[in-house]
Amino acid sequence: MKKLAFILAILTTMPAFAEEYWDDGYNYETAARRDNYVGIRLHKNENIAFKYDINGAGHTTFSKDNWGFGAVVGNRLSDHIKVEFETMYTGAKYTKRNTDFDFDVWANMFNVYLFQEYADAIAPYAGLGIGFASIWGDVNAAYGHLSDSVFDLSYSAMIGVNFALNDRIDLNLGVKYQYYGEVEHKMHGTEYATTDVDATEFYFGAVYKFGI
Repeated sequence: MKKLAFILAILTTMPAFAEEYWDDGYNYETAARRDNYVGIRLHKNENIAFKYDINGAGHTTFSKDNWGFGAVVGNRLSDHIKVEFETMYTGAKYTKRNTDFDFDVWANMFNVYLFQEYADAIAPYAGLGIGFASIWGDVNAAYGHLSDSVFDLSYSAMIGVNFALNDRIDLNLGVKYQYYGEVEHKMHGTEYATTDVDATEFYFGAVYKFGI
């Protein structure tokens, strides 16, 4: 009889004990994590610069304000680090010193960000990126037509702020410097000139977060 009373006492206390145990951090039925994201990004090139350097004959630099666009795919690895693949396009057409220039730039970057989130809504961040850019350059001048392309190393540094509108949609604003690379212009099979391309850009983006 005493054993039965003891067993009944244990059984009656188990639900309360289990509830306390569950609430102390062992509840695995948490909200779904949405650490993956895809999105779009618009770039405002406040100062994309094309430095055209003719071998032994000086150089000229043209800066242009224009727009670029891109797409991103990323993952938040932890509460302070996220990684991202970014692909983007920009370019410029201009005339200087009776020479027509036409450049197209397509960059593919791997970005790493450090961020700090506040109130589950605002997250300032800083990041670095490295990747490769394809640059196509056409130069039409009195001395001839130069049409060349290159696949060159590209790198960037950025700072910005991310705003969580809800658990699915984020907006982000930022500014970055990016070195896109250098294209060589050849005439009769030899290097005639080079063009360095870099930019200081403001960007605006939106992403959709999801889990796997």
